Amino acid sequence: MAAKFGANSTTEDVLEGIDLEGKRILVTGVSAGLGVETARALVARGADVVGAARDLEKARRATSEVSSAAAKAGASFELVDLDLASLKSVRAATDKLVADGRLFDVVIANAGVMATPLGKTVDGFETQFGTNHLGHFVFVNRVAKLIKDGGRLVNLSSAGHRFSNVDLNDPNFETTKYEPFVAYGRSKTANILFAVEFDRRHGGRGVRATAVHPGGIMTELGRHMDPGSLEQMVKQINEQAAAAGKGPFEFKTIPQGAATSVWAAVVAPAGEVGGKYCENCHVSDVVADDAPLGMLDEGVRGYALDPENAKALWKKSEELVGEAFA
Repeated sequence: MAAKFGANSTTEDVLEGIDLEGKRILVTGVSAGLGVETARALVARGADVVGAARDLEKARRATSEVSSAAAKAGASFELVDLDLASLKSVRAATDKLVADGRLFDVVIANAGVMATPLGKTVDGFETQFGTNHLGHFVFVNRVAKLIKDGGRLVNLSSAGHRFSNVDLNDPNFETTKYEPFVAYGRSKTANILFAVEFDRRHGGRGVRATAVHPGGIMTELGRHMDPGSLEQMVKQINEQAAAAGKGPFEFKTIPQGAATSVWAAVVAPAGEVGGKYCENCHVSDVVADDAPLGMLDEGVRGYALDPENAKALWKKSEELVGEAFA
């Protein structure tokens, strides 16, 4: 590609000169942060966006600028009710979308939670695995028929996938001591593995799937962390960086954080990102599972892209949700 982007690139940078008129894109988690900016950037370039959110009133307030940008660009923006922590809500939302019948060029699975206290979803799954992975697993698979041939799926993952591989023997921490960031890591690894297997299953019709890490951003995602814990984490990151001769950690802005999502969705060549993990607007290198990595280092663990691991997760996910997908 002629243009090269990086950690400091914004949504405006990566979408410069891109015309999305006639494209229809579905984005989950549009009530705050990255979801709002992703939707705004896309409608501003002419895309028709459907935003999904658990709290529609909150989403309406948060997306007033998105609606204005859509009107200015001659695009459309609409909201649908979706609570990823309830499979009843997920199925109701997908039933409405399928009944509507309009196709999507891209689905961006953006919504998520991080480092929550030990808890369960409505269906009894550990909160982070149930919301971040299983909710999206059912939602995306149920609307997969609506993704146009040649379309894309973008799953929001995280460098946090390095905290842990998935544990298919104890996905709900029934026998394992619960650690919030271990649970987060499992769910973010699952987001990558889901993209890997979805890409394999749908690649025959040109639908490619990828997972992205947006970077470290101050959004509502960190609402379950107390300020002291966040400060301590940043301190540790900076100590690691200093020891490696690197500069201190800096949070990305929200437009910088959403840049990799829109880059992978509508800018990068499909064959470049399909079945891959991306960060800072490029495809990441695979690093060994035991390689020492600081939080400022790039790279994706091999277990997160392992095709056999992806197939096993898919099978286990079907068993857990009681629904099989072709």
